[in-house]
Amino acid sequence: MKVIICGAGQVGSNIARHLAAEANDVTVIDSSPELIQKISDTLDVKAMVGFASFPNVLEQAGASDADMIIAATYSDEVNMVACQVAHSLFNVPTKVARVRQQIYLREDYMALFSADHMPIDVIISPELEVAKAVARRLLLPGASEMIPLAGDKVRLIGVRLGEDCPIINTPLRQLTALFPDLNINVVAIMRGDTQFVPHGDDQMLVKDEVYFVADTKHMMRAMAAFGHEEREAQRIVIVGGGNIGLCLAGLLEARTPSVSTKIIERDRERAEQIAQSLTRTMVLHGDALDPEILEEANVRKTETLIALTDDDETNILVSLLAKRYGCQRTVALINKQTYNSLFSVLDIDAVVNPRAITVSTILQHVRRGRVRAVHTIGDGFGEVLEVEAMETSGIVGMPIRDLKLPQGAIVGAIVRDGEVVIPRGSGVVRANDRVIVFSTEAVVKKVEKMFAVRLEYF
Repeated sequence: MKVIICGAGQVGSNIARHLAAEANDVTVIDSSPELIQKISDTLDVKAMVGFASFPNVLEQAGASDADMIIAATYSDEVNMVACQVAHSLFNVPTKVARVRQQIYLREDYMALFSADHMPIDVIISPELEVAKAVARRLLLPGASEMIPLAGDKVRLIGVRLGEDCPIINTPLRQLTALFPDLNINVVAIMRGDTQFVPHGDDQMLVKDEVYFVADTKHMMRAMAAFGHEEREAQRIVIVGGGNIGLCLAGLLEARTPSVSTKIIERDRERAEQIAQSLTRTMVLHGDALDPEILEEANVRKTETLIALTDDDETNILVSLLAKRYGCQRTVALINKQTYNSLFSVLDIDAVVNPRAITVSTILQHVRRGRVRAVHTIGDGFGEVLEVEAMETSGIVGMPIRDLKLPQGAIVGAIVRDGEVVIPRGSGVVRANDRVIVFSTEAVVKKVEKMFAVRLEYF
């Protein structure tokens, strides 16, 4: 596949890294010589300095025979024009654009992106995707990650284990005996700086970040097994009234009318704007690091505080302060990778990584064919793939123990005729099964080949 990526920032560079690792022909365009030099030094891609919306730059990047363009610069307008030029002049089949400004995404304006006007096949709104990810985690208190798969028949759950977890220091192979009628399967463990796909003899330890696949119908029992029985929050404080905070508040108003939500926003003009946009959310103007504002927001009686400002340090400090004041649970938005090693020792319950969420969303539209969904886990640790088993695939009808999955890959669950099956060694994959596979990044390509998956395009 030949792909042009416009923008060498965090999102563009990570998409380039994923695609280049799978031997795709990737060209990255950015107006910053420094970012392009960094890409050239670290990735096996073609990198060029230029304005992504200029026809001559796209032509030089090989747009005439490109299969896909992913426009992920910091400018919505550049992204949209780049897709328009790619379509009108070079007939690029698939066009993906990152669009941040929510005004472009209003339902009554969406005709703008139709085939007759500005033909963009996929529009990615990072703010909306992050807000949705946070909202999903609020539905399952205690989870650091919650991803619905196979039409929400199955969920991938991330949890941090505390000392009260009843199954710590227990070999994983014993979980079946302990919970014979509970459809769960541990697929990944993150322990400090170590990340691995566990085997039956491995044990889970206190402070581990554990990812498991579970039948959605068994969610509450599964969470209890991992030591989490928190109730869904009824009082929520959002720190930061930017696009993400506003999107999240809007989702909460629409989905959970019984929940009391407050937003703390330090910019007065912005606070007034979001107060006019929302109907049931209380908006407080002030600095969330000010103890008086936290008192006014009644943080000590708040179940969940979500820090969504554009400053990582503020989000971390507000989360720690809220816990000190008595808030039960905190969620922090963090962009910088340098803080990743601190989360296991900081008293923050869940971390939201906008870059990882955006990359996951884009990858779902890059990996086509029988791959129905893709989600990245950890910071480049691995991916969860939802794959449809084709009748002609060599794995169909073969016992799972004989599949010879590469080291670093595990079948987490199978959805067959609407029912969830947790695979055991003697189980087999059948044609048309939806198979949930976790794979470390290094062996994703091998897993795709095993399932006879090929990259297709729109």
